[in-house]
Amino acid sequence: MGNFYNMIAITLCGIVFLVYTLKVLNWAWFRPKKLDKFLRQQGLSGNSYRLLHGDLKEFSNSIKEAQCKPINNLSNDIAPSIIPYFIQTISKYGKRCFVWFGPKPMILVMKSELIREIFAKNYVYQKPHHSNPVASFLARGIANYEEDKWAKHRKILKPAFHLEKLKLMLPAFYLSCIEMLKEWEQIVPEQGSKELDIWPQLQKLTSDMISRTAFGSSYEEGRRIFELQKEQAEIIMKLFSSIYIPGSRFLPTKSNKKMKEIEKEVQESIRRLIDNRLKEKEAGQAYGDDLLSTLLESNSNEIDEQGSKEFGLTIPEVIQECKLFYFAGQETTSVWLVWTMILLSRHQDWQAKAREEVLQAFGSDQPAFDELSRLKIVTMILYESLRLYPPLATRIRRTNEETKLGDLHLPNGSLLFIPTVLLHHDKEIWGEDAEEFKPERFSEGVLKATKGQMSFFPFGAGPRICIGQNFAMLEAKMAIALILQCFSFELSPSYTHAPFSIVALQPKFGAPLIMQRL
Repeated sequence: MGNFYNMIAITLCGIVFLVYTLKVLNWAWFRPKKLDKFLRQQGLSGNSYRLLHGDLKEFSNSIKEAQCKPINNLSNDIAPSIIPYFIQTISKYGKRCFVWFGPKPMILVMKSELIREIFAKNYVYQKPHHSNPVASFLARGIANYEEDKWAKHRKILKPAFHLEKLKLMLPAFYLSCIEMLKEWEQIVPEQGSKELDIWPQLQKLTSDMISRTAFGSSYEEGRRIFELQKEQAEIIMKLFSSIYIPGSRFLPTKSNKKMKEIEKEVQESIRRLIDNRLKEKEAGQAYGDDLLSTLLESNSNEIDEQGSKEFGLTIPEVIQECKLFYFAGQETTSVWLVWTMILLSRHQDWQAKAREEVLQAFGSDQPAFDELSRLKIVTMILYESLRLYPPLATRIRRTNEETKLGDLHLPNGSLLFIPTVLLHHDKEIWGEDAEEFKPERFSEGVLKATKGQMSFFPFGAGPRICIGQNFAMLEAKMAIALILQCFSFELSPSYTHAPFSIVALQPKFGAPLIMQRL
């Protein structure tokens, strides 16, 4: 009888082993080979699939190689440094192509009307899930959610970014800028000039702006939270550069312990700030105008209107949105400002035009919202900076169902690659001078500049367009206007032109400029 049960156990183990082996084989070989054939039948081209890694090895090597050498002649043609493997694939197979990200093909999408459709149908074309779960230590907020959860968070967050609320944040922007400029005045002599790496300075500036606007009078505690978040990001970025082994985040390594410590401190700090605001409200005080207060007020209103807590955000969800606000806002605006200043250093004529506009609009005074809104030349320059150096150089979407995009039939789970940087530099749309800095392109607005095509989307597009784009535009205008009031600047001979993408498009070796007080 014992032998009989042993035989059954062995047989069951054999069946389980066989089922899992077939699943792995299907994932690693049969399905990719089937997809390969399916895509080629539709006129797409790419390398043949290679077991497990696909094109990943070559993809990684091409980025390492491209980042070893700076771009000559300060060229704005940055795509070969940012997405070298896709550039090589396009030159080999044309624009109807795909590359293998492991066992998954990623299809290049460059047609304007198809990109418009992808952004419009955000329930069909969703953001891919991150394969490395340690990413959740940074933030899980509206940018990571889909469908009904995304819609709920967007609705509650929207009042915090209303124009009337943003106007109330201008004094905080101004104060942060003035503090930075005072520091610069300590470094740069009254007569003569001084080299200054503005990149870390601008990172600190945008971090301060967000600390003040997110937490108001609790600004110092907000600053501490964001310093912790920055430390967390540095640990996570190091981990991203190596292959994630499932379950490794639970091991008691030094990095894992540190990440958990930081996460605990950040959670406790934000929760303390939330508790204080809720106590103040219970004591009869009105909510403030900072982001956290506006978010709590909007959340409370939604719960009251719907008559159930189900319709609101939980406290942990509010904490995640606060964490995300830092990452999305701080990184995007700091890279936008740094590339704008690098471009203005290289184009003194536009720097002079922008300064003249600023001085005519409000002289050496503190700018008001209406005055910032009327800065046409500064706006054109900021748009052209976003075109040449988009903060997010690429975007990826994943189909949530079987669907048709143009003449392509896409199975559920298909990965689509949108090369923002290529669309922003496309000579067919922007003309032969697409690589040149020409802010006059935007003299009649974005629609006229793009000829109505989906070829300029630094903040995304469609229903999921960045909720903080007006916030970022006000930050950028305030910072550039005040810098132009106080300083002239040119590129330092020690500047090395090497844009590279971690999350956002950064200057790899900083941004040393020769600064002169006015």
